Order: sequence, then C-alpha cells, then structure tokens
Amino acid sequence: MRKLIIFTLVGFFAQLIDGALGMSYGLTSSTLLIAYGVAPAVVSSSIHMAEIATTAVSGYSHYKFDNIDKKLVLPLIIPGSISAFLGAAFLSSLPGEKIKPFISIFLLLLGVYIVARFLLMKTSNEKRREVPVKNCFLYPLGALAGFFDAVGGGGWGPINTPVLLSRKGALPRKVIGTVDTTEFAITISATLGFLLFLGWEQLHWLWVVSFMIGGVAAAPLAAWLVRIVPPFILGVGAGGFIILTNLRTLLLALNIPADLMVLIYVVMVLGWVAAIIASIRKNFHFQKRERIVEPKGENFG
Repeated sequence: MRKLIIFTLVGFFAQLIDGALGMSYGLTSSTLLIAYGVAPAVVSSSIHMAEIATTAVSGYSHYKFDNIDKKLVLPLIIPGSISAFLGAAFLSSLPGEKIKPFISIFLLLLGVYIVARFLLMKTSNEKRREVPVKNCFLYPLGALAGFFDAVGGGGWGPINTPVLLSRKGALPRKVIGTVDTTEFAITISATLGFLLFLGWEQLHWLWVVSFMIGGVAAAPLAAWLVRIVPPFILGVGAGGFIILTNLRTLLLALNIPADLMVLIYVVMVLGWVAAIIASIRKNFHFQKRERIVEPKGENFG
C-alpha cells in the first residue's frame, strides 16, 4: 500500500511538471519503475497505459485554457503515431541506452539556447512575430519524438518541446499545450503496439492505476499554471529543466564520480535558480513598460 501511495504522488508531480513544462511525465515515472528493477519494455508499456488517461485530461484542460496551436496538431500526430507504434514493436531489440547520450547532447544544447533566448528577449514584438514551422520539418520531428517516446518510456515532450520552443516568436504556453495535447494520440498508438507485442499480462495494473490517479488529479492544475505563468519564466524554467535532465543522462553515461556529479548539479541548479530570478525581474519590468506603452495589448502573464 505504501508503494502505491508513493506511485500516486509521483504520478501527480510528474504530470504537474509535464503539464506545466511540456515534458517529464514518462521520464519521471520510468525512472522510478526502472529503479525497482522492472524491464524497460514493461516500464514503457505500463507508463503509456497510464498516460492514456492523464494525456486525455491534460489535453482537454489545455484546450479549455486555449493553450493549443492547432496548426501543429496533425503534422505532429500523424508521423508520431506511426513511429510510436513501430518503436513499441521493436523496443526489445533496440540499444536505447547507447543512443540516449547522443540525444541528450542535442537536447542539452537546445536547453541552453532556450534559456539564453528568453533571458535576452527584449520586446513583445519579437514574441508576436512567430516564425511558422513547415510541415517538412514537423513530420520528421514528430516521427523522431514518437519513436523515442515508445523506446524510452518518455520522449514526446523532451524532443518536441525544446525544438518548438527554439523558434523565434514561440509562445511557451502554446508549445507546451500543443505537445501535451498531441501526446494523447501518440500514447494510444504506442500502447496498442505494446499490447500486441507484449500482451496484457505484462502490465502492472496497480502501478498503472496509481500513476493514472495522480496524473489525472494534476492535469487541470498544470494547464492552469501554464496559462498564467509569464512566458519569460516558462521559457527559462523549461530550458533549465531540459538542461538538468539531459545533463544527468550524460554524466551517468560518462561514469562521472558521484561526488563530482553532486558538485556539478549544485552549480547547475544554482545557475538555474539565478536565471529564473532574472526572468522574474525581467518580466516585471516588461509588464510595467507594456502597461505604459500598450495598455490594451495582450496580457502575456
């Protein structure tokens, strides 16, 4: 019973982070299950089964709070669903652990870019002049993210969110809401693949229900938070989270001593906190200037 309560709480906080930053439900939940010695394929299948409920509630919540960019939905869902099914089918034969460090390097660099971009953003005009994303870019992005989501137990958000946030003019709440909403289709596709190739008997249903309960409870709160938190702060928060998450993967892959890992993490966390404080101060001055220059303009907070 104690373990189930822990899993429910983990599901709650994982979805709270995922819904507010566009990533981490699968990553956080998978980390816990793998720590208990569960096989990667069983971990991914159990998490995806739980995510059917959490992504449904999360997607509806983001829709109600107008956090979705409808132009991005189908170009991400179509290739993502296909590749998620294929990733579930071939998970047992894929060297996921060997590929993960290379993906982490790419994501970490994107995280640095995102933090820098939102800290250096100067005017509201930059945010409004959003650069459209072509389908020829979205299709392979969705396919890559869907594949790694099924293989790693979580990858839709960590891959899509930083890439889409790196666009000039990207609005964080729209990116996060779109990624969270489209994940529902990816989750269904991956789950079907796991059920076909692993079978129902491989799922740990008590764990699945625990993660579902925690995630469903957190989804509306997360969608509300991403609506009211200013984009400067969301951008820096998401970028810093991307850096810290992928830094851990790289440090483990390089077999860095535990003491040195702790020191590196302390420095990075302090830097992230300082960046968030700077973004809060920046947003305060920005909103003050907006009220003077454009009193009837859009409220980005």
